[in-house]
Amino acid sequence: MKEIEILAPAGNEQCAYAAINAGANAIYLGLTSFSARAAAQNFDYESLNKLCMYASFFNVKVYVALNTLIKDEQVEQFILSAVEAHNAGASALILQDMYLGAAIKQRYPQITLHLSTQAGACNKYSAILAKNYGFSRVIAARETSLKDLNEISKIIECEAFVQGALCTCFSGQCYFSSFVGGNSGNRGRCKQPCRKKYCWDRAGYEDKAYRLSLSDLCVGDYIKKYIDAGVTSFKIEGRLRRPEYVAAAVEYYVKLLKGNDDSVALSNLKRTFNRGNYTKGLAFGQDKSFISASVQGHIGEYAGNVFVENGKFICKSQLACGKGDAFKILRGGKELCGAIFEEKARGGFILNCKTRLKNGDKAFLTTDCALNSTLLSRKRLKECKVDVIMAVNELPKVSVNEVEYFGENILGEAKTHPLTQDDVIKCFNKTDVYPFDVNISCKIVGDVFIAASQLNDLRRKAYFNYFSSFLKVDKVRYSNVKTTVTPCQNSKKAIILPDLSGVSADIGILKPYDYKNIDQNLYKNFKGEKFLYLPAYLSGDEIQNLLTNIQPFDGVYCEGYYGEEIAKLTGKKLFVGTGFNVANALTLSKIKADYIALSKELTISEAKKLSAKNTFYLTAGDVKLMDLIYCPFEKTCSKCNKKELYKLTDEDGRNFTVRRYKTSACRFEVYNCANLISDNTYLGKLYDCSVSNSNKIILADGIEDYKKMYKNYTRGHSVNGIL
Repeated sequence: MKEIEILAPAGNEQCAYAAINAGANAIYLGLTSFSARAAAQNFDYESLNKLCMYASFFNVKVYVALNTLIKDEQVEQFILSAVEAHNAGASALILQDMYLGAAIKQRYPQITLHLSTQAGACNKYSAILAKNYGFSRVIAARETSLKDLNEISKIIECEAFVQGALCTCFSGQCYFSSFVGGNSGNRGRCKQPCRKKYCWDRAGYEDKAYRLSLSDLCVGDYIKKYIDAGVTSFKIEGRLRRPEYVAAAVEYYVKLLKGNDDSVALSNLKRTFNRGNYTKGLAFGQDKSFISASVQGHIGEYAGNVFVENGKFICKSQLACGKGDAFKILRGGKELCGAIFEEKARGGFILNCKTRLKNGDKAFLTTDCALNSTLLSRKRLKECKVDVIMAVNELPKVSVNEVEYFGENILGEAKTHPLTQDDVIKCFNKTDVYPFDVNISCKIVGDVFIAASQLNDLRRKAYFNYFSSFLKVDKVRYSNVKTTVTPCQNSKKAIILPDLSGVSADIGILKPYDYKNIDQNLYKNFKGEKFLYLPAYLSGDEIQNLLTNIQPFDGVYCEGYYGEEIAKLTGKKLFVGTGFNVANALTLSKIKADYIALSKELTISEAKKLSAKNTFYLTAGDVKLMDLIYCPFEKTCSKCNKKELYKLTDEDGRNFTVRRYKTSACRFEVYNCANLISDNTYLGKLYDCSVSNSNKIILADGIEDYKKMYKNYTRGHSVNGIL
């Protein structure tokens, strides 16, 4: 049986040590740059090396996430960061860009690479490509089915999320924060607009609520199904969460996998962080608790109901709560306010709350001070047999678990107070920062003299020698890999439409509403090159069912890496979509494609540096912000009006068009509230008309014509770029 790994998040040093002390087999973290969690404290190389040394002592692996979109001017620093992270002791690097990974692996074969969930690997074709490009592991997209996890695991080592926050959008494809506020999730700066309140233009969903906010994932006992599917690494999300959460999550899964009673551990986990009372996730089918429309943040664990007695708010509860404990109050299933513990009362405790509570309000424990203290007090120690030999006219010798260290100075003979065994044992019982549980034996030959300062120095160096012996790194030397592109103008026009009939363009990209039944009349009379649009997420079965539908087309336009394998399999051309997030020359040089759409988060000037005869820039039209691989209407299929287009309205009254399409199930795409216009006159022009469904844009002559076409428009990132 393959070795099972519990992989914990480490947003800072305290979280890292909490994870190791709780029993994690591996931890993952980010550096101060190129991390998809830029808001975490993250690590510099010195603190990384220190942590790698500590982790390796317990045979815990450290994975470093360098999983952001990399612009051209950052490539050299990015690869240098990868080399330095490896040299500091990282067991593997987590990358989003498969092509940058291929370049790194080609130059530095010693470096182990894991493909980030941001790459959207969700089927065996993604896994095949990752393995071919030198990756050792795929971190599966959270939406990946059990069947596809099994297929991936047969090809390459597979890692899957089991705990923590879920992104509402398919990973690596979210531009909501980017286009709404200029903070790119692909660059680690997501502001989470999906956690705000929205309403739908559908009966039963008109009220403002957290319509896009998903519950936290908690696979629980279902982890055994993951094991049966061949998954070997189980990932806990949470680099922005507190160390007590990390410790509680690790302890829960350690107990669960050992078959121990995990009920207390689950209770502890709920108290440290619990959004929406958990969902099992999409691998097992969308459940009723998948969307947390009423409660956006940490709900904690149910403590009891509130009763108002003599003006006091008494929570009737069996929980042993105390000073400093905090609560969230719900009324009618919705968040009302917060409260804190005031004092004990008969059958429960009194809550201190500024809001007037009512009988029947429910209190949930969100901060348990005693529990937090207990979780962070746990220490992981290793038994160490320490043998010290001190002999006159010889170098002192210290063996720690048979790892030897010799002092630097020959021992002299004492004139008055010779060294005793008690002196040595007392000194070596001081383990300093090292997680040693020592058992010391000492042999002294002759009347040995050694100064107290020298004895302390001997202990420190001997312990460091043993401690550092666990970290073995095959270091590599950085070398420049600069790649440039000679700019080349491209005058071709490509358009994405749900119906290509009556359209005149160089390239037509058909984006059907129903992938099961693609009507030939939608494309058969189109005179240019015909491509079929493939979304970022398709299961292996869905791809298999689509293969015959691809045959009448000249090629596929794909938003996910798996498209490269599909193009090879079908012998068709490949048009790399904006979802590949191509943003630098090195990535561009590695892609095997006929046409390439550059990242829609590049400015015109940045994109122009990457212009070539086959590169395109999203010039005007609709801007897809998110791919939803679930039903935002909670799978109420019998009541669904099954419209093709919906409106999602935020608290500021902005309307976002949402497009529903069908594969084996309904999927949804969220589009920006304003259309895109840009002054692109150099690169190939890509027009997205997925929801505006207008072919008139092909006839438009520049930005002034685009302005006339749209009521609301934005320049997007064409001028100002992203943070």
